Amino acid sequence: MSYFCKNVIFFILVQAIAITLLIDSSSCEFNKGHHDDINKLSPWLITWHVHVVNGLSNGRILLVHCKSKDDDLGIHNLTADTEFTWKFKPNFFGGMLFWCYMAHSNFHAAFDAFRENDDFFQECNYGDCIWTAKDDGIYLRNGKFDKLTYGWEQ
Repeated sequence: MSYFCKNVIFFILVQAIAITLLIDSSSCEFNKGHHDDINKLSPWLITWHVHVVNGLSNGRILLVHCKSKDDDLGIHNLTADTEFTWKFKPNFFGGMLFWCYMAHSNFHAAFDAFRENDDFFQECNYGDCIWTAKDDGIYLRNGKFDKLTYGWEQ
């Protein structure tokens, strides 16, 4: 097969993939926000938002250090009722993982802040992972309710 034919076939393949992705994303109707009716949209096309909130009492400062295999988001000292947030699009080939380490007083915890799997997509309401550090542990917002997900270690 000639070099020209290979290039034409490659071009047609790329165009077919692009058209398929456009049709998939345009079939969703958005009414309220960036994650409404998102179940129809592939989770890999969504811009994900991760929030880490200091919900500790008595004005305690929360140390937060989040990273992925490719990105270190730095160390942040959050004062009471403030948050650290970032956004990203997952790797098309899968395997995206962000993890965080948190500490306050004599307590600490490490956890996956985002991982690519269907259960986690649903837990994060298909677009927003909201983690809140409280006195008794780390909570993940699931819809309108916070669910205790990780406990503190000493």
